[in-house]
Formats: sequence, C-alpha cells, structure tokens
Amino acid sequence: MFHPFLIMRIIGFLLLLEALALVSCLGISIGVGEPIVMSYIKVLLLLLVVGTLLVFSGRHVKHEVSKKDSYLVVTLCWLVFPAFAGLPYYVSGYIPTVTDAFFEAVSGFTTTGASIIDNLEEFPPSLLFWRSMTQWIGGLGIVFFTVAVLPVFGTGNMPLLTAESVGPIRTKLHPQVATATRWILLVYVCLTLVETLCLMLAGMSFFDAICHSMATISTGGFSTKQASIAAYHSPAIEYIVTVFMFLGGTNFSLLYLFLFKRRFKELFTDGEFRTYLKITILFTLAISVGLFFTMPMDLEEAFRNSVFQVVTIMTTTGFCTLDYMSWMPLLWLLVSFLMFTGACTGSTTGAIKCVRIHLLGRIIGNEFKKIMHPNLVAPVKLGTKVIPDRVITSIVAFILIYLGVVAVGLVINMAFGLDFVEAYGLSLTSVGNVGPGLGFYGPANTMSSLPDTLKWVSSFLMLVGRLEFFAVFVLFTPSFWERH
Repeated sequence: MFHPFLIMRIIGFLLLLEALALVSCLGISIGVGEPIVMSYIKVLLLLLVVGTLLVFSGRHVKHEVSKKDSYLVVTLCWLVFPAFAGLPYYVSGYIPTVTDAFFEAVSGFTTTGASIIDNLEEFPPSLLFWRSMTQWIGGLGIVFFTVAVLPVFGTGNMPLLTAESVGPIRTKLHPQVATATRWILLVYVCLTLVETLCLMLAGMSFFDAICHSMATISTGGFSTKQASIAAYHSPAIEYIVTVFMFLGGTNFSLLYLFLFKRRFKELFTDGEFRTYLKITILFTLAISVGLFFTMPMDLEEAFRNSVFQVVTIMTTTGFCTLDYMSWMPLLWLLVSFLMFTGACTGSTTGAIKCVRIHLLGRIIGNEFKKIMHPNLVAPVKLGTKVIPDRVITSIVAFILIYLGVVAVGLVINMAFGLDFVEAYGLSLTSVGNVGPGLGFYGPANTMSSLPDTLKWVSSFLMLVGRLEFFAVFVLFTPSFWERH
C-alpha cells in the first residue's frame, strides 16, 4: 500500500537539501561578482517553496516507509533532483535549452560525466562548482546524503537505502543505519579533502583542485577544463587523479575499516577487491605494451597513459588525458570491455561491478566441473562466504537485463542515424555511467551534436543504469501497483 503524503514529505526534504547545496554556488557567485546571482535566487526560491509545501503536506503522516514507497521515492527523486538541478544552467542562459540542461544535470547526479558543453572555460566559476557538486552528491546517492546529513525519516531509512544502493553484496558496518552512513560519509569527505591538498601541491589552484576532487572521488569526471586533465600537462596530477579514482572505485565500507579501524587484512582478502586489482593490473600491462609499440611514447608515458585510461574507464569516471580512439582498434576493444566491468560494489562507480564478474566466473567454472562430476555439490563462494542461490539468480538476471538494455539503446541510436561504433559506445557509456563513448562521441568530443531525442534516451539510460534497473523497472510491473 502506498502512502502518497509520506512520499511527498520525503521528496520535499530532499529538495530542501538540494537548495542547501545550491546556496554554496550562490555564495561563490556573489563573492566573485557574477552577473547570474539573480538566477540562483530564483531557483532557490522555487526549491524552497516547492520543498516546503511538500514537507508541510505530509506533516501529520505517521506511517513508516514501505518497500513500495521506497522504490517510488527513489525513482521520483532521481527524476526531480536533476530537473531542478538543470535550472541554474537554463535560467542563467549558459545552457539555452531544457533538453541540454536536463541532460547535463542527469549526467552530473548519475556521475556519468558526459557533457553537452563545448565552451567550459567561458562558464562562470559557480556553475562549474555546481557541476562538480551534483556529482559529489550523486556519487554516494541522493537519499544516502539525506540520511547521513538530515536523518529525518525516522525508522524508515533502510528501505530507502536498499532501493537506492547498488550491488548484490553489502558490507554492514553498524546496526544503526544513520551511524553507518555517517562513517562512510566521513571516508568520502576525507578522501576529497586529501586529494584537494595533493592536487594543490601538484600545481592546481584551490578552485580547480576542489572541483576535480569532488568529480574524482564520486567517479564522475566533470572537469573545469574543456580538455579535462590533459589541460594541465602534468604527470604528477595524472598520477594523483589515478590513485584517487582507484580509491573511489573501492568499497567505501572496506576503506573505512582499512583507514579508521586498521583492519588491513579485510581489504586484501576481499574477493571483489582482489578481482578489481587484478583486472586493473592486467589491462594496464596489456595497454602499456600496445601503446609502447604502436604510439610515439616512451615506457613511462605509455604506462602513465595506460593506467590512467584503465582506471578512469573501469571506475566509470571519464576523465581523459588523450583520445583513446587514436589507438589501434584492438585497444578500443579492451576499453569497451572495461566499460562493461566497472569497479566495486559499495563504491561510487557504475557498470556491472567486479563482484558480479567474479561470481559469474565462479558460476561458469562450477558448470564445467559438473560436466565431469554430475553429482558434485559446488557452492559459489566469495572468499569463504557461500553465496545464496537467490543472489546468484539476481546476478544472472541483472547481467541479462544489462545486456538487453545496452542492446535496446544500440538499436535506438542506430535508428537515429549513428553508425554501429558510435551507437554502441553511446548506449554502453550511458547505461554504465562511464562518460566518453566510442567513435565521434569518444573523449575528443562532447554530446552536444546528438539529436534531442537521443539526449532524452541517454538521460533515461543513465538513470536506470545508476539505479541498476530493478528500482525503476519494478514500477512497470502490474503487481507493483496492486493494493496488497
């Protein structure tokens, strides 16, 4: 059974949190004397009015959040948040169409990093900061941030977090949900601040450093420069960003235990993290060899470009230091595989995730064993933990849905005139929240030339990919809308 006024109240609180985030941009705009101050004031007033009305409408609601409520709330807030977040771009006139403003906002909150902006250097600092802020909030999740910062939902936190969180395996840090979310937020904030300091020491300005840090730890990829990280021509910056992208792709619960509880063993004995590390090393070595022998690079440059591109694609961050479409086609194939893979569950990354790749390998291995030993009972394990059959079923179902959605996106993109490589890359990067695609829509170009219809399609694919399909697609099943 649904509780519409409770849903309205929760979304109202979420919009008030968005208004709070936008205040920082208003402060920057006033501080540097930008001519778009009134644009922020208009958007803030709209957010405050709508948010307050929604909260007020549910002031007498006493119900707890049900599972149905949670899926509806999460899907609605991931639609409403980008809709309001796109208004500063549109009202200020820097992004003149609703379609482009919504696309940019969706790309921000889903930490995809694809952009329609071709003149970033002409944007005012406050809008550049807002782009990074949307990614920083969206990295951990809109509902997650609200629970951590404003725990106003009473005992109804868990269904909401379950609906928004991604991945089949979760690490439980603390029985109190609000406490656990604050611990993870602590790791998130600390990594952001440490990277900011490192980037400043490497030569970035404070503003560029904080914006890039928010985009790195969230594995979002929005930059303050049109040429992204390549604009700085700094190996030190590239290595720093690589390290923090890799950390952003690691399970934050494990990072908390590693950094604050000194439980070092848990990180390196975790099956998913070991798979993540192995794939990173294997593909870095393979691409390094390919670049060294096919491109005019010395060994260090080949390694640096290889590890940067492997980590930025695998963590679905989307920063770039060069155009990988200039590489030999075999390396494109490796890049597209990384777009499928993703990093760890419990991180800010998109795509399939290493744990599913790891467990799928175990499932396939067991099937080969059963060919030779039909009566063999071989449970699927992650480390020493036996994975229940229901989790295995959900993993197989997820991968099939993932491939199906990518295929549907491919067909739609080709129907609008894109060639196969471009259509495939656009669908893959949207569903996986990667950022750059393949072909013309690779790292060298933005998505500005896409037809408006495909921008809306890509926005939808980014949203369902960020929520890992089930939270959205369950709304389209008849049983979801049954009264009991």
